[in-house]
Amino acid sequence: MADVKKVVLAYSGGLDTSVILKWLQDTYNCEVVTFTADLGQGEEVEPARAKAQALGVKEIFIDDLREEFVRDFVFPMFRANTVYEGEYLLGTSIARPLIAKRLIEIANATGADAISHGATGKGNDQVRFELGAYALKPGVKVIAPWREWDLLSREKLMDYAAKHEIPIERHGKKKSPYSMDANLLHISYEGGVLEDTWTEHEEDMWRWTKSPEMAPDVPAYIELTYRNGDIVAIDGVEMTPAQVLTQLNKVGGENGIGRLDIVENRYVGMKSRGCYETPGGTIMLKAHRAIESITLDREVAHLKDELMPKYASLIYNGYWWSPERLMLQQMIDASQVNVNGVVRLKLYKGNVIIVGRKSDDSLFDANIATFEDDAGAYNQSDAAGFIKLNALRMRIAANKGRNTLV
Repeated sequence: MADVKKVVLAYSGGLDTSVILKWLQDTYNCEVVTFTADLGQGEEVEPARAKAQALGVKEIFIDDLREEFVRDFVFPMFRANTVYEGEYLLGTSIARPLIAKRLIEIANATGADAISHGATGKGNDQVRFELGAYALKPGVKVIAPWREWDLLSREKLMDYAAKHEIPIERHGKKKSPYSMDANLLHISYEGGVLEDTWTEHEEDMWRWTKSPEMAPDVPAYIELTYRNGDIVAIDGVEMTPAQVLTQLNKVGGENGIGRLDIVENRYVGMKSRGCYETPGGTIMLKAHRAIESITLDREVAHLKDELMPKYASLIYNGYWWSPERLMLQQMIDASQVNVNGVVRLKLYKGNVIIVGRKSDDSLFDANIATFEDDAGAYNQSDAAGFIKLNALRMRIAANKGRNTLV
């Protein structure tokens, strides 16, 4: 422990990280630098400054990373139509590589020789933070208090805070029974009644979305403009990436869109039930597939779909900074050059319905696809040879008596 002189702590100002701050000072006898990220979680981050100062911290970083988060992490992920295990839009996972990146940047700027985080030894986040840190600064020391100390319950944390006179904000309202994580892409809920996979989630748990039953009876129509696979305008109004996601969260939440209740497979080996609200992301996924449907070549689109589960697993498991993810990203981004145009959607009681798509780069040719007279644009008799050639191997097998029905 004597070799740690300065450590950068990912600090929220809540109970866990406030205890960690003091614990680092006492256990490692080191200087602590705090880093608090505004990723659009919807809570004030500036109060963390006063809390850190009260514990003697001299170097305090509070960074607004919302634009970088959406531009450099969320948007690239959605270019791949990324979904983990068929449902999860990776709202927590995609925030971790940015936090790891900033921790390392601050460590380099301040001369710190270690970083620290508040992730537990049971979850995925410890893996994501640390894989990112090692990829960006191989020799950095990582301190994960939950793997070292014996403060393994909220009661013990509260006792430690009281003993060391750590200021903990107490609210008059009842504390949420859920473990929650929020950023501009989503909010997650774990624990409480959700630990019983048969028990229905409680309606008052949700923070961002109306229930579909309570959503407006009149559908909302929106138009999303795409440039190189990214949304650049809503209803013709140009917006920054963070503004796009903020607006989609608002309109999606109002229309009951983006709720999810799943049991997922964590990288560390256990199954975990989680509930997620991802209104903007749910709209983005559906709309992106719609604009790709008219602008991507068939085989390019199918190849993307085949590679997507691997790409999703890399993000979920913490390999954002790995060479294989970077390689896949180059391929995905190359596919997006012609993904330009406008998608029109109808949002209604939890549903995202595509009602139109158009693009100057569209590969859809109405003269060929029509059920009416195509004036010779497509020679239907060509299909006979196409079908026979594709049936050749099956015809040969059948002639040899290899009938699959026998």
